[in-house]
Amino acid sequence: MVRRERAALAAVVFAVLFAQVLLYPGASDLVAAYGAADPETASRWFLAAEFGSFVAFAGVWGVASDRVGRRVPFIVAGAVGGGVGYAALAAAPVGLAGALALRALQGAVTIGAFSLAMTMLMDLSDDHGADMGAAGIAIGLGTALGAPVGGQLTELAPRAPLVAGAGVLALAGVLATRVPDRAPSGHGDSLAATLDALTSKPAVAVPYAFGFIDRFTAGFFALVGTLYFRETFGLGAGATGLTLALFFAPFALLQYPFGRLSDRVGRTLPIAAGSALYGVAVVAVGFAPGLRLAQAGMVAVGVLGALMSPATMALVTDIAADDERGVHMAGFNVAGSLGFLAGIVGGGWVAERYGYGEAFLLAGGTELLFAALALPALLRLNR
Repeated sequence: MVRRERAALAAVVFAVLFAQVLLYPGASDLVAAYGAADPETASRWFLAAEFGSFVAFAGVWGVASDRVGRRVPFIVAGAVGGGVGYAALAAAPVGLAGALALRALQGAVTIGAFSLAMTMLMDLSDDHGADMGAAGIAIGLGTALGAPVGGQLTELAPRAPLVAGAGVLALAGVLATRVPDRAPSGHGDSLAATLDALTSKPAVAVPYAFGFIDRFTAGFFALVGTLYFRETFGLGAGATGLTLALFFAPFALLQYPFGRLSDRVGRTLPIAAGSALYGVAVVAVGFAPGLRLAQAGMVAVGVLGALMSPATMALVTDIAADDERGVHMAGFNVAGSLGFLAGIVGGGWVAERYGYGEAFLLAGGTELLFAALALPALLRLNR
C-alpha cells in the first residue's frame, strides 16, 4: 500500500515538473509567439513569473493544509487549476503582458499540487530518505523527459508544449483523488502562529540554504544552459532538449538509491560532498572546449545533484514536527523557488552582460561558497 501511494504521489510531482520543463527549450520561441520584441529577455521574465508565484503562494497552501489536516483536496485543486492555467496560456489570444499575468496565476495554483504532494510523501513512513528519493526521481524524470519532449513539441508549434502540460496536470489531479489522505490531524492555529513554526526551528535554515543554491543552479541551467548550448554550439531546440536531458536523466534515476544511502550513512556526507563537487562540475561545463566534453560535464552534474538532493529534502523531514510538515516543506520550496528565480534572472543577466564563462563561474562558485558557509551548521546539526 505504501509503495502504491508513494508511486501515485511521485506521479503528481512528476506531472508538475514535466509540464513546467516542457516550456524551457522553446521558451524564446513561445514568447515570440506572444509578440515579444526581445525574445531572450522576455523568456527570462516568462519563466520567472511562475517562480515568483511559487514563492508567494507555497506557504499559503502549506499553512492551509496543516491547519485543516487534509492534503488531497488541495493537491487536486492545485493540479487541475494548473492544467486550466496552461490551457488558458495555449488558447488565449493575449500579448506578452497578458501571458505573463496568466503565467503568474498558473504558478500560484500549481505550487499547491507540487508542494503538498511532497508533503504527503513526508507523511508516508519513517524512511525519509526513501520517500524523498521518490520525490527526487519524480523531479528528475519530469525535468529529464520534459526537456527533450518540449523541444520536439516546440518544433511543431510554439504553444504545443502548453497543450501537453495542461493534459498532464489534469490527469495528475484525477490520479490524486485515489490516494488516501494520511495528513496528521489539523492544529487549527492561525496563519501567524503556523508561520511561527518556521522560526521556532532555526535548524531548518540549513536544508533551506542548500535547497536555495541547488535550485539556483537548476534555474541557471534552465535558461542560461539552454541559451549556452544553442548559441555556443549551434544546437536547435530538439538537440538542446536532449543535451539538457543528459543532466536530468542521471539526476532522476539515482535519486532513490542515493536517498536510501542517506538513510544509512546520514545526511551530512551526501550533502557536503555532493555540493562541493557539484560546484566544480558546473564550472567545468561552462569552460568545456567542445560539445562532447560539455555534455559529459552535464552527466557529472546530474549524478552529483542526485547525491545531495534527496538527503537535503529528507533533512527537512527529519526536523519538522508531524503537524508542521506542510509549512516546513512549503518553506523549503520557497527557498528553492527563490533560488531558481535567482538562477534565471541573475544568471541570465550576468550571461547577457559579461558572457557565458562568467555566468558559469557565478553559478558554480556560488554553490561552493554556500557549501563552505553552511558546512559548520550542518556538522553541528548532525551531532
